[in-house]
This record gives sequence, C-alpha cells and structure tokens, in this order.
Amino acid sequence: MKYLISLLCILLLSGCVSNEMKEVSFSEREAVLFEEYVIPFSFFPRTIELVGLGDSLTQGVGDELKRDGYIGRLQKEILQYKGIEDVVLTNTAKRGRRSDQLLKMLKDGEIDHQIRKASIIVLTIGGNDMMKVVKKDLFDLRVEAFEKELEKFERNYDHILEEIREINSIAPIVLLGIYNPITIVTDEKSEFDQIVSDWNNTIESVAYSDGNACFVPIDKLFISNDNLVYHTDFFHPNSKGYQLINEAVMDSLQDCGLIDAQNRELLF
Repeated sequence: MKYLISLLCILLLSGCVSNEMKEVSFSEREAVLFEEYVIPFSFFPRTIELVGLGDSLTQGVGDELKRDGYIGRLQKEILQYKGIEDVVLTNTAKRGRRSDQLLKMLKDGEIDHQIRKASIIVLTIGGNDMMKVVKKDLFDLRVEAFEKELEKFERNYDHILEEIREINSIAPIVLLGIYNPITIVTDEKSEFDQIVSDWNNTIESVAYSDGNACFVPIDKLFISNDNLVYHTDFFHPNSKGYQLINEAVMDSLQDCGLIDAQNRELLF
C-alpha cells in the first residue's frame, strides 16, 4: 500500500509539470545601460580659500562700510553657494603696490604659503604703474611714456602669473582690469582712454594665455561719477562702486565657466 501511494504522488506531480521545458538564453536579456555618474562639486561640504593679491583696489580702500571692498563681498557671495561650508579670506593686497613690487614679493617667497593653499585667487595690479607716469610727467604727459611703461608692465604681469603657477598650478586666477579716474573730471574722450584700453587689453591677453584665468573688465563702471561710485578721494571706489565690481566679478566667473549661477554651484 505504501508503494502505491508513493506511485500516485509521483504521477500527480508529473502531471503538474509542463511537458515542454523552455530554454532560457541569457543573451536574450536586454542590456541595461548605465550613464557615467559625475559627482557634483557640491556633494561634499568644503572650505574655499579665497586669496587676494595686488593693490588698493583689492585691499578695499575707500569702502566706507568697512566690508573689505569687492573681495569681502565676493567672500560672502561664494558662501551662499551649494556645498560651501566656509570661505576663508586671506588678503595680501596693499595700497600703492606696483607690478614690479608684487613680482619681487613672489620671487622672494613672501606669500608662497597663501598662494599654495588658495582655491581661487583674485588680483588687481597696474593702476599704480600707470599713475607712476602721471606723477612723474604731470604737466607734460606723453603717450610714448605710457607705452614704454606698458612694455615693462606686460613683462611683469607675465612673470607674476608664471610665479603664481609655479606655486599653485590649478587654482583659477581672476584678473581685474583697471579704469580711468580722470573721467570724474571730464567725460570727454582723450588719449588717456586709449592708454587705459591698451593696458586692459594686455591684462586680458595674459588671462587668455594662462588657460585657467578669468579677466574682469571694470572700466565702464567708473565713467564719470554720475552714479556716485567714487570715494571722497575721487580715485578709489566707494561701497557702491565695490558692489558693482563684485557683480562684475560674478558675471565674469559665470562667463568663464567657473560658476553655475542658476544652480548656485561652484565649478572649481
């Protein structure tokens, strides 16, 4: 009887199994495609080291609100971007500094530490080189004198970036142009406008040749004082002027592909 029951169970089970066994081929499965995932810059919270180099424009001279000029405003602006935990500002700029003086500082290694740790560097230089000619030949200004000084300035500027790149090869360098303060006295076109334009072209050319530098034109922000952008010394920007410079910097950073303003992300 035991054997009969076992036989019946086997027959019943065999009836539940399909007589046709379908062979499964793994090759028939659809391939699953995975797109390459790029980790966004904002994924990990990080600290940005913002380093300022150059003259009084980066030092913030004339800012009556004591907010460290455009670079202090830039610090606060960057802090609002995604994934930024802190922005540490180190400002080595000093009033009256010329390109030859900044170059000497770099060659002497005086600011190696600051540059080496920089995530991004901002630089203004050249205004005092130009004013050196103005002070020397105030009553006999000649275009030739500015052209001669421009040759020296261009050499110095090239060497300045070379020295920076020897210390820090990856940080973006933001190079601000210069403006013509004489327009506060007269808005008539003069040879000095062309001189300022030539110097700005030199700065822009150096930025382009670096490959990871960004030029910021600011000359159009300071044509006359109709918009009340000058400090009471009629040479440096006031707080409003520095705010306009900061906005120009942010616009240029976007144009240079260093920020995504719409998504509030840094791309460096």
